[in-house]
Amino acid sequence: MSAPTHLDPRLLRAFVTVAEELHFTRAALRLYVAQQALSRDVRRLERELGSELFVRTTRQVTLTADGEHLLPYARRVLQAQDDLIAAAGQPRPLLVDLNSPGLPTPRRVLHRARELTPGHELMARYESGLTWAAAEVLAGRLDASFGRFAGLPEALRAGLDQQPVRYEPMAVVLPEDHRLAALEEVPLAAMAGETVYAGAGNPRTPEWTDLALRLFEGWDIALAPPEPLAVGDEEFERIMARTRCPVLAVVGFPALTSMVVRPLVDPVPLSPVSLVWRKGRIHPALDGLRRAAADIAAEEGWLRPPAEGWVSASDLVVMSSS
Repeated sequence: MSAPTHLDPRLLRAFVTVAEELHFTRAALRLYVAQQALSRDVRRLERELGSELFVRTTRQVTLTADGEHLLPYARRVLQAQDDLIAAAGQPRPLLVDLNSPGLPTPRRVLHRARELTPGHELMARYESGLTWAAAEVLAGRLDASFGRFAGLPEALRAGLDQQPVRYEPMAVVLPEDHRLAALEEVPLAAMAGETVYAGAGNPRTPEWTDLALRLFEGWDIALAPPEPLAVGDEEFERIMARTRCPVLAVVGFPALTSMVVRPLVDPVPLSPVSLVWRKGRIHPALDGLRRAAADIAAEEGWLRPPAEGWVSASDLVVMSSS
């Protein structure tokens, strides 16, 4: 083996976990990462060391002689890292942006994470959109957020990690006397000729507006012009009562006065939700947040889009690459 000048502890942790499990799928589950990502980390470590660490066949995974030699040293490095984190004292609360009060997916993940990490404080914040929240995460004023990662500018994405959480079915919020409000589900074709509000002009949520534009293309649905930024349900209801525009939302959007929420169908448009945090961020509660997201996604089938679902091409790339 060659002697690199620097080794990323994440790569060592990937190596040690695979060495303990001798199974890439089980190791990926322990680390809450995709198996492809784990395999990439192990391959990267092997390249940096200039040596193969595992013998891989279709039936089994075994350590090479170099892998056996490296294992006790890697364990000592990781233990030293854990000791250093512990010596720094109790970490500050993990600040988790849920976008808006009442949105079901981030709230469920946060509640499960609190159950999984009872010794740590996780505090909710509400920044209204991932673009705005991502800048706060990079600045260290937030620790994590949820939203559409593919809609972020490349400059923001470069400093962030993400974990796909859910393909969330989308809906439309309608005045209760709207022509479509009597329907239990609203076919996308029935929205033809409508002007729909999707946050145009809001600097906090351009990723949502971009998704709306992709969805509306070819359906004769217009994007509503910008409105003043409404903070709080009362202001939002007041603006929407004045414009009477349908509002693009997700299933589970909280009920508002004199409005109804109807799922969109034929096809079912899906809003991709990722958990997002700053690259290199270390916090015990962040591990719990990632585990909570992975557990609920597996239990509820959140990452299995329905056959009749619609997902934008750019989102499919991002959601399948992590």
